[in-house]
Amino acid sequence: MFAGLDGAALDAVAAAAQARRWGPGEVLFQRGDPGDWLVALETGRVKVSLLTASGRELVLRQAEAGEMLGELAVFDAQPRSADATAAGPVTGWVLTRRGFRQIAAAHPGLSEAALAHLCAMLRGTTGQLESIALYQLRARVARFFLFALGQLHGDDIPEGARIAHGLNQGELAALLGASRPKVNRVLQDFRDEGVLRDEGGVWACDLALLRAEAAADD
Repeated sequence: MFAGLDGAALDAVAAAAQARRWGPGEVLFQRGDPGDWLVALETGRVKVSLLTASGRELVLRQAEAGEMLGELAVFDAQPRSADATAAGPVTGWVLTRRGFRQIAAAHPGLSEAALAHLCAMLRGTTGQLESIALYQLRARVARFFLFALGQLHGDDIPEGARIAHGLNQGELAALLGASRPKVNRVLQDFRDEGVLRDEGGVWACDLALLRAEAAADD
């Protein structure tokens, strides 16, 4: 949301933002909490999830360094719609609703950038729902890897691209709406078939094979 702003607007954002730290397992916010700030993650990873009364959890996303959380509360002043929990040590920069509005009033480009950012969030949610509802698990796993590679490289993903494991298999299963044993079986099959190669904490990806798997719908 801030990448395309001019220097003056970025200076205003930097002056208004406050540094924060969270420890492993610490809750940034919970569903239903009042929301009046967003956070841009500098280091670490945050799990965004929903929890039922019976204890079942749906992982909506795993936010990494460079991403933001809590943006909606800055615009609609509504309570938090999900839980956000630090997966390890996390640092970030907090910008309040008041600070955001003051900057947007002086720098209209921020409002335009925010609208584009919210549209991208909606498109991403649509893609996630499509993957879970319409594709078999092999395709969902492949689409997850392609999405993660796209986050790293943009549209120009290089052949033989690599990506750190990041999530454990349980976290990946929760994100994809599947059981851990089933995800483990798909990852093993992908290794056997050369779609992925485990290089000690890093996945080396065969881009053509991943795209073929992602497009399969049976």
